[in-house]
Amino acid sequence: MTKERKIAIWLVWLIIWPGSLIYLYEMLSPSFAGHFIDILSFAILMCIVAYFPIIVDDTPIFFIQGISLAVFLYYGLFVEILLTQIAALFLILNLRIGKSELHRIPVNLLMFLLTSLVGAGIYYLLGGRHGVIPLNDLGAFIPILGYVFGIFAANQIFLHLFRNMITNQKHKFFNVGLLWELWTTLIILPVGFVLYLLYIEMGIQAIYFVGIPFIAVSFILKSFYTSRRMNKYMKRTSDIGQKLTGNLDVKEVLDILVNEIRDLLNVHYTYIWDILNTKQTMTLIRFADQESQQKPPEFILKKGQGISGMVYENGKELIFGRRKEWETIPDPTIPDDVESILSVPVVRNDKTVGVITLASKKRGAFEKYHLMLTKIVANYLAVAIENARHYQTTKSKTETCHLTNLYNYRFIQNYLQQLFEDMEAKGIQESISLILLDLDHFKRINDTYGHESGNEVLCQLANRLKEFIGGQGIVARYGGEEFVILLPGTQKEHAFHLAERLRMRIAEDPFILREHIQVENEPIEIYITASIGVASYPLDCEDPNELIRHADRAMYMGAKQKGRNKVAVYKSAAD
Repeated sequence: MTKERKIAIWLVWLIIWPGSLIYLYEMLSPSFAGHFIDILSFAILMCIVAYFPIIVDDTPIFFIQGISLAVFLYYGLFVEILLTQIAALFLILNLRIGKSELHRIPVNLLMFLLTSLVGAGIYYLLGGRHGVIPLNDLGAFIPILGYVFGIFAANQIFLHLFRNMITNQKHKFFNVGLLWELWTTLIILPVGFVLYLLYIEMGIQAIYFVGIPFIAVSFILKSFYTSRRMNKYMKRTSDIGQKLTGNLDVKEVLDILVNEIRDLLNVHYTYIWDILNTKQTMTLIRFADQESQQKPPEFILKKGQGISGMVYENGKELIFGRRKEWETIPDPTIPDDVESILSVPVVRNDKTVGVITLASKKRGAFEKYHLMLTKIVANYLAVAIENARHYQTTKSKTETCHLTNLYNYRFIQNYLQQLFEDMEAKGIQESISLILLDLDHFKRINDTYGHESGNEVLCQLANRLKEFIGGQGIVARYGGEEFVILLPGTQKEHAFHLAERLRMRIAEDPFILREHIQVENEPIEIYITASIGVASYPLDCEDPNELIRHADRAMYMGAKQKGRNKVAVYKSAAD
C-alpha cells in the first residue's frame, strides 16, 4: 500500500471516528452510574478473549461476539461500541504489527464501528430494546437474530471491501475465513446469550462465572485451529519433500523450493545462500519476494557477516520477532521494511553447505513451528541437492561423449522425441532440420598416424562444430566419426547453406596432429574432408527417427557415393 493511501486512511479515521463516538454519546445518553465495575469487568473479559485470536487468510478472528451481544442487549449500542473498540485495539497491539502496518489500527476500528452500527440498526428496525428483555414471547428473539445476522454479514462485507478496494488484494468473498467466522459465531453466541441471562439474575458474578469457560472455549478453539493448521503445514512440507526428491537438476530444486516455502509460510522475502567453503564466503543463488521477482541480487557475504553469515559461522538457527532485536547487526541484504527474520543452516555430512533466510514485514511473524518446518525443508534441500548432483553426474555420463564432451546419440534421440511430443501436445508444427556429417577416409588416419591422432581429429572437429553452430542448434557425436547438428526452427534451405559453409571450413582448415606415430616428433598438419546429409521436418518426414534416417540416406547416397566432400539434401522417391 502506498504512503499516500495510508495517510488518507488515518485522515478518514480522524474525521469519522471521534465525531461518531461523540454524536452517539450525545444522542443515546448512556448512563454508567452504578455500573462502572460491571462494564469494566466486561471490558477486561473481552480483552482477555481477544488475546486468543486465530489468523485465517491473514485475518484475525477473535471470539468477543458473545460478550458484545450480552453488553449490547443490556447496556445498549454506545457501551457495546466502546468495549468492542477497546478489545479490537488490544487485539491489534497484541498482533505486534510493524510500522508499515500501523494503518490497520484505524481501518479495524472503523470496520468494527460500522459493523456495530449496522447490527444495531437492524435490531432497532425489528423492534429491539435494551435492559431486561422479556423472552416469554418468541417474537422477542427476532431482533436478536437480526442483530446477530447483521453483525456477521456486515463484518464480512466490510472486510471484503477493504481487501479488494483499499489493499488491492483479490480475495473471494466465500473463503475459509468466512467459514471459520460462521462456525465460531454459532459456537460463541449461545454462550454469550447465556451470559446475558445470568447477568440479569446474578449481576457481576455472572461475568466471572461465565467468563472462565468463555476464555476456555476461546483457548480450545485457538488450539484446535492451530492443530489443524499444523497438520496442514506438515502435509504441505511433506509434499515439498516429495517434489524435491524427484529426478531434478539443481536449478529445478532451487526454483521449486523458493516458490513452495514462500507460499507455505507467506513470507515477504526468501533467500537461498550457497557456501563456498574454500573461500569461506556465501553467494546468493536464489531470491524471491512476494511479487515473485526471482532474479537474485548480486550479494556475497563473508563468514560471520550479516544474519545469514552468522548462521554460517555458528551453524545454528536465528529467529527475530522485531527489528530492534537485530538492527545492530549490519546486513546489506535485508530491506528496510523487514521486521521479522528466520534463518537456518543447510547441513550435509555435518557441514553447513548453505543457509535459508526468510524475512517478513510483520512483527512476530515467525513462531516455533515455523522454525521447525523451515529446518525440515532445509534437510530436504540438502538431500535434494545431493541427489540432483548425482542425477546430473549420472545423466552426464549416459548422455555425453567422454572424448569430445559433446552430447551422444542417446541424448539426441531423446531430445528429438521430446521435441516432437511437445509440438504435438501444443498443436504446433515447427521446422526442424538435421545435419549428419561423416568424415571421409577416417580409417586411413588411424592406420597412418595412430588412434591417438584419430582422437585428436575428432576432438578438434567437435570444437569447430560447437564454435561454428554456436546457439543456433545442438551438436552431438552420433557414433564413430559421425556427428549430428540439430537445428530447431530452421528451414531446409538454410540448413543446406550452413552445411555447405561447414564443409568448406572443414576442408580448408588443417587439423594438427601432435600424438602421431610418425618418426618425426614435430606436429603434423593434415587436411580432411566430410560428407554431409541434410533432412528436414515436416518436409521430409513425420517422426524423429525418420529425420535421422533420411539425413543418413542423403549423406550416403548423395555425398559418399558421388565422390565425397559434398553436401546432399534428402529427396523422396516422389521428387
